[in-house]
Amino acid sequence: MPGTRHVAVAPTRAQWLAAGARITPHRHDDHQIVYAGRGVLTIDTDAGSWVAPATRAIWIPAGTVHAHQAHGRSELHLVGLPAEENPLTLDRPTVLSVGPLLRELILAYTRHPDDDSPERERLRGVLLDQLRISPQQPLHLPNPTDARLAALCALLRADPADGRTLAALGREVGASDRTLTRLFRSELGMSFPQWRTQLRLHHALLLLADDTPVTTVARRCGWASASAFIDVFRRAFGHTPGTHLR
Repeated sequence: MPGTRHVAVAPTRAQWLAAGARITPHRHDDHQIVYAGRGVLTIDTDAGSWVAPATRAIWIPAGTVHAHQAHGRSELHLVGLPAEENPLTLDRPTVLSVGPLLRELILAYTRHPDDDSPERERLRGVLLDQLRISPQQPLHLPNPTDARLAALCALLRADPADGRTLAALGREVGASDRTLTRLFRSELGMSFPQWRTQLRLHHALLLLADDTPVTTVARRCGWASASAFIDVFRRAFGHTPGTHLR
């Protein structure tokens, strides 16, 4: 990413970000866990984008160039870990499920970042234990390299409600549906329907962060009905969009 800053030590802290606020591209020598206690946060890298509501956190490995953006007023919690300490053994950004216990551990650990008491060290140990068993969530939108696939993805990012078939979209970008099906698998690691659902869920989270009504979110994201949207959202996140808004 152009204009990348180097921040040697990944900070551990809590801070508020205004709706729409951005943290410009940067990288750390340490690993970092990024968690939005309120609001929704997106992380962008050259490899793609990740989105994290309050039930998810994002693991960012040391050296990864990334940028943040807040959607809705967001309460950001950052946990830095030395590069040699990788409880998840992950070498790429990953979205993690955050249950009630892990949430409270992150909030407590980032509340007083300068505290070096034995109590806080024990808290850190439990936090790492919980991270090790945190389920990984497939909430990643990878970036394609093929120009035709990139053009198709750009069309749907601009309008997630676009319901055209892969063949119809292929005619616009100059590729057959067979070629595009192969490219989705080889470049993005998922089928076209899976990618489009991921895109729509990403967009839905951002709209919900701006307090958009559920029926409007369903329509703007391309679901045939609010009930169909609620069903897909519940299966992806474990709760309904209405609960998410609250």
